[in-house]
Amino acid sequence: MMADYERRARTSASRRLTQQDLLYESLRRAILDGDIVCGTRLASSRTLAEELGIARNSVLYAYERLVEEGFVTATRHGSIVNGVKPAVAPPPARVPPHEDETAQSLSRRVCELPPRRASGDGATALRPGTPALDAFPLAQWRTAVERAMREVDASELGYGDSAGLPALRQAIAQYVRVSRGVRCQRDQVFITDGTQTSLDLCARFFADAGERVWIENPGYLGARVAMLAAGLMLVPVPVDAAGMAAREADWREAPPRLVYLTPSHQYPLGCVLSLERRLALIEHARACGAWIIEDDYDSELRHDGPPLPSIQGLADDTPVIYLGTFSKTLFPALRIGFMIVPRQVVAQVAMAHRTLMRQGRVAEQAALADFIESGRYARHLRRMRKLYETRRDGLVAAIEKHLAGLITVSADAGGMHLSVRLDVPVSDVAVSEAARKHGLALSPLSAFCLDGPDGRDGGDGENGHERVRYNGFLLGYAEATPEASDTLMATLAGVLRAML
Repeated sequence: MMADYERRARTSASRRLTQQDLLYESLRRAILDGDIVCGTRLASSRTLAEELGIARNSVLYAYERLVEEGFVTATRHGSIVNGVKPAVAPPPARVPPHEDETAQSLSRRVCELPPRRASGDGATALRPGTPALDAFPLAQWRTAVERAMREVDASELGYGDSAGLPALRQAIAQYVRVSRGVRCQRDQVFITDGTQTSLDLCARFFADAGERVWIENPGYLGARVAMLAAGLMLVPVPVDAAGMAAREADWREAPPRLVYLTPSHQYPLGCVLSLERRLALIEHARACGAWIIEDDYDSELRHDGPPLPSIQGLADDTPVIYLGTFSKTLFPALRIGFMIVPRQVVAQVAMAHRTLMRQGRVAEQAALADFIESGRYARHLRRMRKLYETRRDGLVAAIEKHLAGLITVSADAGGMHLSVRLDVPVSDVAVSEAARKHGLALSPLSAFCLDGPDGRDGGDGENGHERVRYNGFLLGYAEATPEASDTLMATLAGVLRAML
């Protein structure tokens, strides 16, 4: 571990890592690789700080983060390493799934995308998924775009590299390596029009019609649409407090070709996939030749401490396609997202990507690259985390004030929305329809379940799990000040009491 720390320290300037982040990464890697075994008591913070010649607070930070992420347990006798099973590398002789496929065969999987749904009847209060646009640094962004536009050469006005502007791909690779522990280089990053486009591409690149895809239940409707459009067989897997709860029997009896999940902030329930399940997911996916689609939804907006490491970065050469977007952290109209694919399929994906994607928005991509590299993006995220935490606290306080006994907050891991459960015998769909007349845009949780709010597709799923039913809502708070939340929750309380 000492050698690894010293090696990382020599390159820290280029990666812009602090001493505490360097130490954390070195310890985490040593635990994952089995160099520090279960039951090991780590050196005291004072001793390690003196040995490495760094501040004791840096050691304390690294230890605290390891405790938060489940690698270490803090006891009266010191910091003890937990029994984390290393995510072992795949056998060298194993051929990665679809590695020998040509771009032409991948391209044949493309079909017409489903039309986007209209936004509805104008109700917007409590709408989830939209960031606080009133807090976006528009003047800074306008300056960045204008500067980029002045520097655009006539030769750059064509379609350009289908994978995206090289400067933006490099900026994204550098950012996710530091912030999310993703293991990647620039050539693994492909720019898309957002997460939905990335999902459409994944469904066609990495699976054939009729193959199984596991999805969270309840889960993101956009993923369901993308998988169905590609002709894949949906297998719902229930979600509990520790994320997607796949069983050993599921891997034996109904192994998937794709596994789609939102591990950092499960959509819609808001829970976080545990470290134990992340490692097990990698191991099982490798064993059955499956691909994992890691939609790192809301990972940047965690309010209570840092998120768990990305699944993609837990081991070398993981079978993970990592998806990200700037729609939530900046603004939806930007329409820029990205996918990071495993190194062994970069060439195939690049060839197919050229036949499917036509890049534009040169100035916007250049401006975004500058925004990230200059540190303005990170500063903006820090401001937004504080703002969203204040607005979340305001919404929770308003719920406790006006809706005690009527609804309960189910999950609160961060992001821009709360998941709440109805504690009274009324349908979330009926409440949503009634509330919409008062300008409230409630999203019923039952709509995110695979068998729907009325059980039309009833019966147990293919993998034998019991039918999942939820009765509650997503309440978006990004656009709501604490004062507005108080008024909105009073309105919702009135709607519920009238229905009761």
